[in-house]
Amino acid sequence: MTGSDANPSFRLAYVPGVTPTKWVRIWNERLPDIPLTLVGVSAGEAFAALRAGDADAGFVRLPVDGTDLSAIPLYTETTVVVVPKDHVVSAVDEVTAEDLADEIVLHPLDDVLGWEVLPGKPAFERPATTADAIELVAAGIGVLVVPQSLARLHHRKDLTYRPVTDAPASRIALSWPEARTTDLVEDFIGIVRGRTVNSSRGRQGAPAQPQQDRKAAAAKKTGGKPRTAGKPAGKTAGRTAGKSGGGKAQARGAAAPKRGKPRRRP
Repeated sequence: MTGSDANPSFRLAYVPGVTPTKWVRIWNERLPDIPLTLVGVSAGEAFAALRAGDADAGFVRLPVDGTDLSAIPLYTETTVVVVPKDHVVSAVDEVTAEDLADEIVLHPLDDVLGWEVLPGKPAFERPATTADAIELVAAGIGVLVVPQSLARLHHRKDLTYRPVTDAPASRIALSWPEARTTDLVEDFIGIVRGRTVNSSRGRQGAPAQPQQDRKAAAAKKTGGKPRTAGKPAGKTAGRTAGKSGGGKAQARGAAAPKRGKPRRRP
């Protein structure tokens, strides 16, 4: 692992559909002196940006392109079909690929699902981008199957979406160049994996000091020996013993009145 002390900031790439807000907030809380810069890239450009050094790490869509990039899978997205609000699909909770057999299914050039066989009927021409395909759906030309995050990203009031239960799914991962696994990259990995500040594997906080070590360090500063838990020291012990003994003797000396049953008069 190489050092990263010379880097003035941490650059984080992310593909459309990923919202890194939560992780950025935690970074700013733990490492306020190291600014984090967000770098938006397309799904197709993400791996080239990491290799070129345009970002230290990035949220990408699997599979990872090549063996020189490390990756930690994070979550799998729900796949949905985007349709006009008055479309018949909007009347059901979910559909299958077979339910789209009579539909024109748009297949943009930046598709991220990696279909083996695209459902439905192909369009005359492939849209250049997902955004272009959304416009065609709104115009009533076809439907579009995408990860749910992209449907939300390109949300329109006249469109809606429903899950497609048997469609390919897109997985999001954190990736970075394996040869540049810097300390800052390790810090961000810890944040994404949910490690606390005092985690033994994180760099943001030192591991917790064992209790006995803390006691020994405190005793060394005062020039004494560490106290053993449960044993009172010096005069305090004598005073405590005296008080407890006197209390017991006084209790024994004062006899408590006996109680009996009241006699009944004849």
